[in-house]
Amino acid sequence: MVEKTLSILDGNTFLLTDVCGDVTPSPGSPAGLFSFDTRFLSTWVLRVNGERLSPMSRSDLHFFETRFFLVPGEPTHYVNAKLSVIRKQTIGICLVERIVVLNHDIEPADVSIRIDADADFADIFEVKESQPKRGKRSVRQEDGRLCLHYERATFYRDTIISSDRPAKVDDGGMTFDIRLEPHGRWDVELQVEPIINRGVGGSVTVWEAYRRRSRPQVREELEQWIDNAPRLACDFEPLAAAYKRSLYDLAAMRYSSLTATSPIPTAGLPWFMALFGRDSIFISLQTLPFVPALTPPVLGLLGTLQGSTFDDFREEEPGKILHEFRYGESAAFEEQPHTPYYGSADASPLFVILLDEYERWSGDVEAVRRFEPQARAALNWIDEYGDLLGTGYIYYRRRNTRTGLENQCWKDSWDSISYRDGRLPALPRATCELQGYAYDAKIRGARMARDFWNDPEYADRLEGEAAQLREQFNRDFWIEEEGYYALALDPEGKRVDALASNMGHLLWSGIVEPERARRVADHLLGPSLFSGWGVRTLSTTNLRYNPVGYHVGAVWPFDNSIIAWGLWRYGFREEAARIADGMITASGYFDGRLPEAFAGYERSLTSYPVEYPAACSPQGWSAGAPLLLLRTMLGLSPYPDHLAVDPYLPPSVGRIELLDIPGRWGRADAFGRRRRRDGDQQAVPVARLTHGE
Repeated sequence: MVEKTLSILDGNTFLLTDVCGDVTPSPGSPAGLFSFDTRFLSTWVLRVNGERLSPMSRSDLHFFETRFFLVPGEPTHYVNAKLSVIRKQTIGICLVERIVVLNHDIEPADVSIRIDADADFADIFEVKESQPKRGKRSVRQEDGRLCLHYERATFYRDTIISSDRPAKVDDGGMTFDIRLEPHGRWDVELQVEPIINRGVGGSVTVWEAYRRRSRPQVREELEQWIDNAPRLACDFEPLAAAYKRSLYDLAAMRYSSLTATSPIPTAGLPWFMALFGRDSIFISLQTLPFVPALTPPVLGLLGTLQGSTFDDFREEEPGKILHEFRYGESAAFEEQPHTPYYGSADASPLFVILLDEYERWSGDVEAVRRFEPQARAALNWIDEYGDLLGTGYIYYRRRNTRTGLENQCWKDSWDSISYRDGRLPALPRATCELQGYAYDAKIRGARMARDFWNDPEYADRLEGEAAQLREQFNRDFWIEEEGYYALALDPEGKRVDALASNMGHLLWSGIVEPERARRVADHLLGPSLFSGWGVRTLSTTNLRYNPVGYHVGAVWPFDNSIIAWGLWRYGFREEAARIADGMITASGYFDGRLPEAFAGYERSLTSYPVEYPAACSPQGWSAGAPLLLLRTMLGLSPYPDHLAVDPYLPPSVGRIELLDIPGRWGRADAFGRRRRRDGDQQAVPVARLTHGE
C-alpha cells in the first residue's frame, strides 16, 4: 500500500513528507527537501522521548506551509495523552520548522526532543531510478549547527541545519533535553538551508541569493497574485473550488531560475520541478486571460536558450526550442543531457503560436518585434530540421540513442505511439498533432510578418506553405473508412492507424477540413474515447489500451482542455461543454486539484475518477486546465478593441460571472447563464458585456 504523502512547495523547491511531517529514507521515493533537482534532506524524523509521533489532525495553511498536530507513541481511547506536539513547516528563504511541545499533565515532565537529520544529496534522476551516489559525503558540527556536505569534482552541495535554542548536535541530528512545568509550553525553531554551490576560494553561493523573500513577502506576493486575477462567481461549487486551487497552484509552481530572475512555471511535483519548453508554453496559453504575467518570462527564457548549433547529445539544432533544463548532478556531469535538452519536436512551432496568441490578448506589439528573430528561427526549424524526410511533415528521431527520448511529442513515453494492433512503428515518426502545430505556427507567423515585421513577402510564403501542408495532411492522414485522422505516419508514409486523443489538437490548430470536423468530434465524444470524465489518450478499440497506462488510456486534464478549445473553435459548443463538465466534476474528487492524469475507466464503472498511480500533483498544465475550460465555456475571444463573449454552459452550471479579465482593452467582464427556452435547455448567452478601463 502506498503511504500518503504531503507537500509544501515554492517554485521548484519542495518538501515531501508523511502525514506526521517526517521524512524517512525509502528507495525510489521522492520524499525529502528538494531544490534545483537535488535532495537536501533525505531524513527528517521527530521523536519525543525516543518515540515516533502519531497524527491527530493537520492544517494546510498555504501551499508553502503546513501545521501538524501530533501525540507521542500510538494513540489510544483509554489513555489520555500527557504531551502533544505542534509542528509547523514553512518554505521561504530556507525550510523553517517550528516545534511546540505542550505538557497537559498536572506534574512536571522531563522530555527529550530529538530530530534525526541526514542528506543523501541525490539527484532527482537518481531517486527516480534508484542509482547510487558517486561523490563523497561528509558531516561536521560547527557553532551549534549540523553541516552536511557533498562534493564530486567541482560540484558542491551543502545542507546547514541550525536552531534558535541550544542543542546537543551529533552527526545524526539534534537533541533538546527540556523540563516542562505542569501545563507548560516549550518551542524551538529549526532552519534548514540548502547551499547550491560553494567555491574553492571560500566564496559561497547560497539558496538565499536566488530566493530573497521572507515568509511575509511570500504571503504578500500570493495575495497580490490572487487580487490581480479575474474574480469568479458561479453556482457550481466544483468550478469555484477548481478555479481557486488552480490560481494557488500556479502561484506555487513559479520559480526563478539561476539564469533568470523573472518567475516561470515548473511542470509537476515531484519529478518535473524544472523548466520544460512544451509545458511552459501550454501553461501560458491556458492562462493568458487570467494571469498573463506568466507569458513574457517564458518567451524570454525559451528565446534566450533557443538552439544555435548542432549537438547530438543534447539534440540541439538551430532554432529549436528546448525540451527540459536541469541543474542536478547528472546534468552537470553529462549523464543526462538536460543543460538544456532539446528532444522535443513540438516546442518550436508552439513558441510561435504562443507569441502570436500573447499579442492578441495583450496588444504587446513590442514583444512580437523583440522576439522576431527567435520566431523566424523556430519557423525555419520546422522546414529545415523538423522535416527529416523532405516530405513536408515534422518527423522526429532521437539523435541521442543512449539517454534521449524515443518519442518527442507530448506523449513522450516509449509505447505511446502504436498501430491499432499494438505494433510500434519504426522511427522516424510524424504524429498528427505536430503537423497541426506547424500549420498553426505558419498561419500565425504570417500574421505577425505582415502586421508587425513589415515583411509581406514572407507572410505570403508562410500562408502558401500552410495551405499546402493542410491539403496534403488531409490527404495523407485521413482514414476515410473509419472517419478519423491517423495517429502518425511511419517512415514509409503509411498511416499509424490508432484512434487517439491527438486529433483533438488538430481541431485546435485549425488544420481539419470543416466537412470532416463532425466525424472527428463524434469519435472524441464517442464511447471508445470518452470515459464520461474526459477523453482517453487512447481508444478502447486499440490493442495497447490500458485504463491505467500513462499515454495509452489514461485521461489527461491538459489534453482535454486543448480538445475542448478545439471543439469550440469548430462550433461544437455542446461537446466542449461536456468535456468541461466532466473535468470540473472530476476535480471535485481531488479537492479541486486536477492531477496530471487519472484512469480511463468508464464513469459508470467507478462512479468517481481513479487517480493514475504515479501522477504528479500539483502539475502545471493540469492547474491550467480549469482556466482554459472556463475560457471555453464563456467563449472568450480577444479582438483589438474588445473582448467577445459567447457562452455555452453545461447542465451542471447555471451561471458564471468572470470579472476584471485583463487584456489589451484594459479589464473586461464576462457573463454566461443557462436557461430554458421553449423546452430547449441549450446554453444561451444572456450577456456579452465588455468594458475598458
